[in-house]
Amino acid sequence: MSEQKANFFDQPKAVWATAFACVVGFMSIGLVDPILVSIAEGLNASPSQVSLLFTSYFFVTSIMMLITGFVSSRLGGRKTVLLGAVLIVIFSALAGTSDSVAELVSFRAGWGLGNAFFVVTALSVIVAASRGGTMTAILIYEAALGLGISVGPLLGAALGAHSWRYPFFGTATLMAIAFVAIALWLPEQPKPAQKTSLTAPIRALGHSGLLTASCSAFFYYFAFFTILAFVPFVLQMSAHAVGLIFFGWGLMLALFSVFVAPRLQSRFSALQIVSVCLTIQALLLVAMTQLSVEGIAVCVVLSGSVNGICNTVYTEIALEVSDSPRPVASAGYNFVRWFAGVVAPFVVPLLAEHFGTALAFYVAAAAALVAPLVLFVRRSSLGHYGGEQQTAGDVHKDELIVALAGDSTDNAVLERAIQVATQSRQPVRVLHVRTFEALAEGALDTESLARSEQLVSTARARLEQAGLSVSVEVLEAAAVHLTTRILEQIERLKPAGVILGRGPERTLAHILHGSLVDGLNRRAGEDIELMVVPAAGQ
Repeated sequence: MSEQKANFFDQPKAVWATAFACVVGFMSIGLVDPILVSIAEGLNASPSQVSLLFTSYFFVTSIMMLITGFVSSRLGGRKTVLLGAVLIVIFSALAGTSDSVAELVSFRAGWGLGNAFFVVTALSVIVAASRGGTMTAILIYEAALGLGISVGPLLGAALGAHSWRYPFFGTATLMAIAFVAIALWLPEQPKPAQKTSLTAPIRALGHSGLLTASCSAFFYYFAFFTILAFVPFVLQMSAHAVGLIFFGWGLMLALFSVFVAPRLQSRFSALQIVSVCLTIQALLLVAMTQLSVEGIAVCVVLSGSVNGICNTVYTEIALEVSDSPRPVASAGYNFVRWFAGVVAPFVVPLLAEHFGTALAFYVAAAAALVAPLVLFVRRSSLGHYGGEQQTAGDVHKDELIVALAGDSTDNAVLERAIQVATQSRQPVRVLHVRTFEALAEGALDTESLARSEQLVSTARARLEQAGLSVSVEVLEAAAVHLTTRILEQIERLKPAGVILGRGPERTLAHILHGSLVDGLNRRAGEDIELMVVPAAGQ
């Protein structure tokens, strides 16, 4: 059993308390789907009026994306999480007491305020409090996200079958439990060394690539929210049936986001993936105009797979395409994409009421097709995501590249480099790629910049002590593109050879992204000599 697996369940109470609160927070996305029809009946409201539950929630969430970084960098993680949790408790409980749609919509907006504070900060809290490394923290967070999105509709159905008010009271109760647990077990955390400016996310959108990705994502999420906020009215099924359908949707979304999207990203370009996936999304929406409610239910579940892939790909583009710090780029991107949750839930039911359900689905399908079109037309602003070729650099045919992974293979790799370079009298270039994982609500570095610099510095000293000529290079890339990033350097430099280690298998990184060695062997040309060093004990 790997160390990562051994440490996954061996976590402080603070981690499980925060993860439980994450589950409750993410439940709010699909919680109301099974009860939309009963809310409309109970409050004598039209579908477009009830859909304002999404509009108000995501309007506040969208605006707060510009502010949460400013607030959390001053309050610190613990206080921000507790603030978000207590706001969710208050406003979800008030939502359950509503006597009109206007009251319910306004309380749902307050709920969005709490969720914005909580969800954006929870990941950093889990990372800071967890044991077992960054990948363990990522797995805990992703598990909480997937569980919350998929279980939310089931909870909404189970409680909503008795009264549409009960899901709101149930959420308030669960988050109150989470608030007490976090307050008791989560210690105070240091505030970020650098405070986030209030205007930074808006200024980040001045980058043409980030603005392009964000605008494209807006059209994609218009289609996304059409399914989430409008389809329950079309289905006209019981709360239990709608809950099960959106449970399937959420499960597919979570699985394809975590396990399928990374494998596709390592083989195809972002533009190719988004174009194919959103064409499928458009076809599913068009099919819904012709199918029975059972057929529509199947289309909803299938769309979850497309949504999971697109969520991951869009997030990665937004985080890497500009030169803004990733939290700032994420805030600007989330502001634009969540605004689709303001527009679509109101506009689509309104179109259906005046022009028919079919037209509403056709408009959503058109939005799904516009999204990749925006990326294609503006591809010149997207750098390598738009197909831009890397500028050729100096060729170093006499040089050995030593690729360090920061794991148990590094010592053996350096020993092999000393042996080979000493015999051949070749200079050595130490290469290390510092990676990050793109998540639904942002990104997480798999190692700190300080650790990366220490890694290459220690390697340089060891190689120079052996009498070798050494240069070092630290790059950054999304974890799914580690193989591509190293291959780009190999093709640019044309080195005499590449020495790297075959890392331990059955880790989360290996499961998600595959083997670096296998990827290079598959994609590198025959003129590239790869010297693979096994880890100790392999």
